[in-house]
Amino acid sequence: MLSSKRLEPLPAPGACLASIDGMSLARYDGVADWYRRFRPTLPPDELDVLERLLGRGEGRCLDVGCGTGLATEAVAELGWSAVGVDLSEDMLESARGRGLEVVRGSATELPFDDESFDAAVSSQTHIDIDDFAAAMSETARVLRREAPLVYIGGHPCFMGPHSVFLAGEGVPELHPGYRQAGRYDESAPGVANPEGIRAKVGAVHLPLAALLGAFLDAGFRIDQFEELGSRDYPHVVALRARR
Repeated sequence: MLSSKRLEPLPAPGACLASIDGMSLARYDGVADWYRRFRPTLPPDELDVLERLLGRGEGRCLDVGCGTGLATEAVAELGWSAVGVDLSEDMLESARGRGLEVVRGSATELPFDDESFDAAVSSQTHIDIDDFAAAMSETARVLRREAPLVYIGGHPCFMGPHSVFLAGEGVPELHPGYRQAGRYDESAPGVANPEGIRAKVGAVHLPLAALLGAFLDAGFRIDQFEELGSRDYPHVVALRARR
């Protein structure tokens, strides 16, 4: 069983501790330059599913937890008027360098009016936001009725503190701890790369039911769910939901 050092219980709803869900702490500040080299582009599978599930549009599309702006840029290339929001000023500076419209703000207290966006996307944020359910509730609030949300993130069954699965290759080596939600650090078995992003900023684990529940509890209905790629053990999932 994972030790308390490896996996800390999630804070009470509304607590603001993650890289993009609280204004007091931005875990990605100081690592933005490294992150640009670590993840310079969206992987082809993620770009493909974003294009298929979101599609072309002309309205306003919000990228929740935009980071350096990779998904924001892809959304803009699909014709949407893209706006990114993130807590890390360092990451936002990188996004601004791409010529993107971005705003500093909290995912759990989005600085936008109700029903002010025609679509939303978010990529890899459930592993950074301590209160992901609150972030999805806020995303639902700022979306117009029937507006799509496209989410792309690490597969919680095979990516997390319980699973050694470097770059999603081969067969994951599983350890106890899958069902326990919480924030973990470099001492967890799943953080097998000491030079990787999780060793630098930590992560949050949500079991699959809790991940999907964050969307359903926010009033979304999921109309598409995919496990990306053709490998036996997928490491990324994607979904489209509407409120």
